[in-house]
Amino acid sequence: MSAISAIEQAAIEHAASAPMLARTEAWSAINSGTRNLAGLATMAGTLADAFSVLPGHVALVDPEPVDAVTTEGHAEPIGHGQHLHLAVRPGAPVQILLTGHMDTVYAADHPFQHGRWTDDGRLNAPGAADMKGGLALMLAALEAVEASPLAAKFGYEVLINSDEETGSLASRGLIEGAARGKVAALTYEPALPDGTLAGARGGTGNFSLVVRGRSAHAGRNPEDGRNALVAAADLALRLAAARAPQLAVNPARIDGGGPNNVVPDLAILRVNFRPKDESAIAQARVALEAAASDVMVAHDVAIEVHGSFNRPPKPIDPGAARLFELVRASGADLGIPIGWRDSGGVCDGNNIAACGVPVVDTMGARGGAIHSAEEFLIPESLPERAGLSALTILRLAERGRP
Repeated sequence: MSAISAIEQAAIEHAASAPMLARTEAWSAINSGTRNLAGLATMAGTLADAFSVLPGHVALVDPEPVDAVTTEGHAEPIGHGQHLHLAVRPGAPVQILLTGHMDTVYAADHPFQHGRWTDDGRLNAPGAADMKGGLALMLAALEAVEASPLAAKFGYEVLINSDEETGSLASRGLIEGAARGKVAALTYEPALPDGTLAGARGGTGNFSLVVRGRSAHAGRNPEDGRNALVAAADLALRLAAARAPQLAVNPARIDGGGPNNVVPDLAILRVNFRPKDESAIAQARVALEAAASDVMVAHDVAIEVHGSFNRPPKPIDPGAARLFELVRASGADLGIPIGWRDSGGVCDGNNIAACGVPVVDTMGARGGAIHSAEEFLIPESLPERAGLSALTILRLAERGRP
């Protein structure tokens, strides 16, 4: 730790002393599933109070309008919670972005609602790792940095959205605006249990394909019908066949159908694409257009395509490589080995990188089994990772770049 200055050491110790575990336990007890608007309102207010200790104005920003395709085949508005935004010293020459999300995958009626301690000393709680622990250590790092004499050298924005788990469609514009002009970004998704970070990420696209056929009696005149369910199944098979080394395709669900004696006139196919690069997005678009066109002709049905590629692939470009190296070197000075590997998952780091801003998007707590009732956080990683964040931020402030 000889490479750490006295100012940096003071910030590391300040960050480690914050009540991160208590905050994580309290925040994990608030159900903030993406569709639980009342729970999200409680969570947003709680976070606004907590982050108000930082200078600058904390604002709760209304979500952007988003439509979703219902099981009846109609695109209708869907509600989202407010997003938290904080800007500190926006006129400073060096600007950094820190992002996280307050929503979880656990709905208000999900059986996983309460935390417990496991025999091996881990905290098993909804959102503990993904990412209420990450929010707690982000705040601890910023509190420590604000207590440092180097704080005046840089400014930052904090953005905590309410819809990351469903694609950040209601916060996409806010993310893009916050990324503008930043030298680097840190996002607080959880690291793996051993501390490994996510490197390059693929992209994702989610689509709902509404198939409209014609109903008829299944026994008396089935030939007059146009079976939307069969057409949707054919569409799913054609899209699944488009899978390639750089493109994963997952037809995930078909909504539709009805009584056994009626030819179904409506079906909705939900499909997810995971392109590794931009060429794979183009490949997916071609496959989607061709499959829809061919199925319409083969089954004499109409197909409406709703959706988008909402998260572009995130390669490790030279700027991102430099930021990873800064984090790695800071970890080495703290005695924390930092490695990273490519991930098939996506997050807001994809959208930030698409804005041309270097980002490390797994600066949160160490944990695992996320998106399941076995989700766990390793508590000793809170002070460890808060110190890593504080040191990384101070070094960004001093250098003015990764």
